[in-house]
Amino acid sequence: MSENGMSYYAIPHPKFDLYGVFYDETYGFLRMPMDVAEMVSDGVAILAKQTSGGRLRFSTNSDVIEIRVSYDGLWPMPHMTLVGQGGFILLEETEKGRKLVKILPPQFSDEKGYTASVQVKGGEMRNYILYFPLYNPVKGLSVGVRENATVENGKKYLAKKPIVYYGSSITQGGCASRPDNSYQAWIERFTDVDFINLGFSGNGKGEDEMVDYLASLDCSLLVCDYDYNAPTAEHLQNTHFRLYERYRKVRPDTPILFLSKPDLWGDPEEKTRENIIRATYRKARKAGDKNVYFIAGRTIYPNAARDNCAVDGCHPNDLGFYFMAQKIYQKIRKIWG
Repeated sequence: MSENGMSYYAIPHPKFDLYGVFYDETYGFLRMPMDVAEMVSDGVAILAKQTSGGRLRFSTNSDVIEIRVSYDGLWPMPHMTLVGQGGFILLEETEKGRKLVKILPPQFSDEKGYTASVQVKGGEMRNYILYFPLYNPVKGLSVGVRENATVENGKKYLAKKPIVYYGSSITQGGCASRPDNSYQAWIERFTDVDFINLGFSGNGKGEDEMVDYLASLDCSLLVCDYDYNAPTAEHLQNTHFRLYERYRKVRPDTPILFLSKPDLWGDPEEKTRENIIRATYRKARKAGDKNVYFIAGRTIYPNAARDNCAVDGCHPNDLGFYFMAQKIYQKIRKIWG
């Protein structure tokens, strides 16, 4: 579609590579099929519409890039920036790495959608990556460029299967200030490997239906981080090794990395829960599984900065996510050799 000297491409489009989400004509962009999400829980069905981990890679020589976004509503949270919760982020991908072009957030008054644009250098083909919001649903997205500009597919990820992340609100990205500051986005930057974010705020509980969906995804690594959302240590005990066994029946060789929650701030069950997760790891290793790994969450933040790593004593800020990314990336390097 052309309008006012601009050409608009409705996403999905063959010239734009979409990662981490897919488009459904009924619901918009989704992180997992809605029929599966509804089988897991009502909460997962709601959160599957939130686009954490969604990315769009493309290249263009246009000197203007514009996005048009539609959604059913905007629900700002008091402990998270509107940029991270509901905004898009545009970065340029250069030979020297990525650099921020502009944040493209809604305004608090944008109840059903918004338009945002940025002037870029243009003139020659440049590679871009557009990150979707961490929490807001996105019903529709169009990308606009100059009418006479060229648009092509962007950079490709390394030819390696994506990393799949499963867990809680921390996994989903709460409370990164920008979508590219979640720990998965940092690891994506470190590795140049695609990822799928299946963190569900308050609703990562290790249900059998969720495990079956995880096992249906062909990935290079499963990172399992649902400690926070197990309502009690007893629930964690009843689901954690069960998750491992159920997943292993379908994916006997896929590496699995288990995490416990990344703090130690007074939860009376904290050590018990860590021991439950560690027990899954030890039991699997003792049985001969060399492709299972563990990180104790309490070791992630350095003691000198521990109180500065979370917004509310639970959800990491950008500093906390960076430390998470560094710790997990170090383990991934060992896993992949």
